Amino acid sequence: MGSILRFRKLCYAKRLNIQSYESKKFDKKNDGIVSSSEAVMEELKKRKLRKQPQGWRCIDSCCWAIGHLCTAWWLLLFFYHILPTNLPGLQVPESPGQKLRREGQTALHPVVLVPGIVTGGLELWEGRPCAEGLFRKRLWGGSFAEIFKRPICWLEHLSLDNETGLDPPGIRIRAVPGLVAADYFAPGYFVWAILIENLAKIGYEEKNMYMAAYDWRLSFQNAEIRDKSLSRLKSKIELMYETNGYKKVVVVPHSMGVIYFLHFLKWVESPPPFGGGGGPGWCAKHIKAVMNIGPTFLGVPKTVSNILSSEAKDVAFLRSMAPGVFDSEILRLQTLEHVMRVFRTWDSVISLLPKGGETIWGNLDWSPEDHCGCDFANIKASGTNSSDFKTNNSDAKCSFQLKERVKYGRIISFGKIAAELPSSQLPTLSFKEFLLKKKANSFCGEVWTEYDELSRESIREVADNKAYTAETLLNLIRHLAPKMMQRAEDHFSHGIANDLDDPKYAHYKYWSNPLETKLPNAPDMEIYCLYGVGIPTERSYIYKISPSDRCKSIPYRIDGSADGTHNGCLKNGVYFVDGDESVPVISAGFMCAKAWRGKTRFNPSGMATFNREYHHKPPSSLLEGRGLESGAHVDIMGNVGLIEDVLRVAAGATGEELGGDRIHSDVVRMSDRINLRLVSLLVTIGDVISLLVIISGAGEQGRVCHPLTNGSGSRHHLAMTSNAAVARC
Repeated sequence: MGSILRFRKLCYAKRLNIQSYESKKFDKKNDGIVSSSEAVMEELKKRKLRKQPQGWRCIDSCCWAIGHLCTAWWLLLFFYHILPTNLPGLQVPESPGQKLRREGQTALHPVVLVPGIVTGGLELWEGRPCAEGLFRKRLWGGSFAEIFKRPICWLEHLSLDNETGLDPPGIRIRAVPGLVAADYFAPGYFVWAILIENLAKIGYEEKNMYMAAYDWRLSFQNAEIRDKSLSRLKSKIELMYETNGYKKVVVVPHSMGVIYFLHFLKWVESPPPFGGGGGPGWCAKHIKAVMNIGPTFLGVPKTVSNILSSEAKDVAFLRSMAPGVFDSEILRLQTLEHVMRVFRTWDSVISLLPKGGETIWGNLDWSPEDHCGCDFANIKASGTNSSDFKTNNSDAKCSFQLKERVKYGRIISFGKIAAELPSSQLPTLSFKEFLLKKKANSFCGEVWTEYDELSRESIREVADNKAYTAETLLNLIRHLAPKMMQRAEDHFSHGIANDLDDPKYAHYKYWSNPLETKLPNAPDMEIYCLYGVGIPTERSYIYKISPSDRCKSIPYRIDGSADGTHNGCLKNGVYFVDGDESVPVISAGFMCAKAWRGKTRFNPSGMATFNREYHHKPPSSLLEGRGLESGAHVDIMGNVGLIEDVLRVAAGATGEELGGDRIHSDVVRMSDRINLRLVSLLVTIGDVISLLVIISGAGEQGRVCHPLTNGSGSRHHLAMTSNAAVARC
């Protein structure tokens, strides 16, 4: 082709100096040929310029990397499926469902699954004009395509009314029903799907398995008022009990679903109009066991950072690496401001604030975790069984210790200095003074967040080298988000009951706090705390004032520049402890390890409780997906050990038959360091005399009886009630 073009160039480029004897018509035709040849030459020059290599751009590098990753992934999948399955490392492990079916285990007890916050799908039933064509389509869960198509409309529909905590006018979002509500959060990202599949392998189907979906944005009582979610759950449990041979139900809640179901346990036995009217024996009759996965019994510290600045460790890290993405004055995306505006309308968020105050989470100088370090890789994966649990007392050594204690009790510290100073040198703050100073910024116009209703002076003084504990944090949030707290605190409480027999605790606001409510009178029922350990989990934060003072901006942010020593607990402004990446061990395991262990004022019938921990093991290869032994908060739903435990209990096993407690963490020592009263205030004279007789008898035999340990070392808590004549150690 190149030779032909060069020939044409030689033919038409040179003019021949020969007189033509043809007519003028031929001369015109020849002129036309010459002009066309020039056009061809110009075109050739342009093509040559276009073929010249251009500079390698950033978008080219990204496309190249993505292309190679996708190609490598598909090649791995291709070879995985064509290679023989008996090659080392390629054997597909036997699933728990297959294992139990091979052992002859079959479905026995009906199973109820209770999803947590965020993981359940939400669909549109009524919307604004911008949501045209989305009737009964998922706005939350699934593909999330509407985020990119109409983001502002999507956020508007996911928000609740800022005054009532219910639907805004003209909008109705409802929970997706059925098992599909939370089997997958997004395409390929399982939540309950693996557990459901394994339950199916031993005979479960929709007649004996139910997903108790609910609108996780609402407070638990509002979910009953608006959707009758609790009433429908009660009816479904009763129906499954009756249609499955009067077998008691095994309930499996996850994350926030744990305290949602705790609320249900109190609601179902309470009288109308605020209760379900089931009567005192309803739980004992209908429920075999409650297997709490990733329980948030005592709250989650990362909820605090989400309320203050819509941040967690990942956002703080990204902001420190690329501040322009969130804070650019040119882009003005206001991503976090939009998220905060929606997030603060969800009352359920308040249920996840730390409960128990300084007694549980520590004060300015003390916390239950401050004796341990953060090298989580050194935690031994070989857990202890129930017999080992008995000897794990306050004298046990921590698996890794710090040279200098971290003051975890300071959940929010403004500045690294405030996180480390002695408490005597920290400034104090009277919130009553600042409530008087609060005033709206007249130049802000439309209020995006409640921060715009505060004066900048008040915002700065609140943060001036101050530190906040679990108790003072509530005052801080009441000051910074008054509308949210005023609305939500009608539905939730975060304290510790002094007297659980006080009539005020019959109010539904206390029912989701395990420290302000009693477990039902069901001595044969079992409570399990199933959670992952061995992953750095957010515990407390170092904050700073945002450099931008513009209106409609979040004035506080995590200080991503604050770091500790190598293998220290402080990274990018966040202090870490042991947990499942979302919930610290103390929140997930304390109730089963101590507060409910034996007969206590929180567990008057003495129902059995078990701690089952799953040490995190990351996937060994890409072929394992998110891991078969993961301890992460959501990924644990695919943990083969946890799935086997759930299936065995559903097939009829008890906690003792599972092996009792299995402990990897220092939850026992942490629990022993928490000084929580476990006995009732109503102690008769006879009870005191009986106790003195038992103690004196033990002393005569040369044994010392400890409130948490009997003479043989068995962990049973002291139980003294007004109706019991004998106190047990």
